[in-house]
Amino acid sequence: MKPRTRRILELVLDNLVWFMLLFVLAIFSIFVPNYFQLGIFANIIEASSVLGVMSIGLALVIIAGHMDLSVESVAALAAMAVGILFCSAGIGLGIKLSPEWLMVPVSLLIAIAVGGLIGALNGVFVVKLNMSAFIITLASYIWVRGLVLAVSGGRSAQDLAPAIRWFGIQRVLGLPLTAWIAIACFVVFSFILSKTPFGRHLVMIGGNQTATFRAGIRVNRNLIIAFILAGAIAGLAGWLLAIRTSGATANLGVGLLFNAFAAVVIGGVSLKGGVGSLPGVYAGVLLLSSINTAINLMGLPPTTTQVIHGLLVLAAVLLDTFKQTLRQRLA
Repeated sequence: MKPRTRRILELVLDNLVWFMLLFVLAIFSIFVPNYFQLGIFANIIEASSVLGVMSIGLALVIIAGHMDLSVESVAALAAMAVGILFCSAGIGLGIKLSPEWLMVPVSLLIAIAVGGLIGALNGVFVVKLNMSAFIITLASYIWVRGLVLAVSGGRSAQDLAPAIRWFGIQRVLGLPLTAWIAIACFVVFSFILSKTPFGRHLVMIGGNQTATFRAGIRVNRNLIIAFILAGAIAGLAGWLLAIRTSGATANLGVGLLFNAFAAVVIGGVSLKGGVGSLPGVYAGVLLLSSINTAINLMGLPPTTTQVIHGLLVLAAVLLDTFKQTLRQRLA
């Protein structure tokens, strides 16, 4: 095969999810009534903000060759912490700061700190005690969700402080600030993953942890940082979730883990580690959001969404296997 043809094929394989997204948008625009509108596309991006941010942390850990099943519960706990402190109804304490804008960075730092702490615990158990990331983060998924129920007593916090809620109302170029925050996160962490030593080391660890260790790279430190980042980013997702719902409930965010996992896999991140990009993950998030929007416009039952998501994940796993086989033949 000619080098130019090989480069084109590699480019197509690396960006296949973007072609899928464009194809799906084109099909829906033709066959789904009222789909082809700027307002609909803006809603797709807006609806992707929380899921997109959560998917970033999950993708970092999977690229490093591990798994983090706790991100959904971590986001719920962070949202509940913000809700209890800064909501004025329900179980909210209605804490006020002066000036009011201080509540924005303080609430954000609290959400990130809550998530980062749980991520650090996950990282220490997995790396220092050499325990299975699947088991440890599954346990965290359960006990953190239980903590949300215990702290809230099954009740909700309502009426989030206006200074914080403003982020969900204010729009720039037709998109709310929450969507711009998600886009900024993808840009920043895409740069970190592809252009910094830490990001490149994560990819190397996911590809071959033993060889990376023998190359003199501090594998354990990088893995713990990856888990801390996953938790902190999930905390940020929880902050966005609290803004979007103007509070927090005991069952907030249920099901987000599976959607985040679907977005990551559809976005081209290999479950074997060492392969994947965050732009691809964002395309996967937008693809899921586009399908959800089309299903809502067509008035189909919600169960249809789960069926399609499951089939997409299956197709993505099969596609990942196909791409690896094809790359081996090209090598």
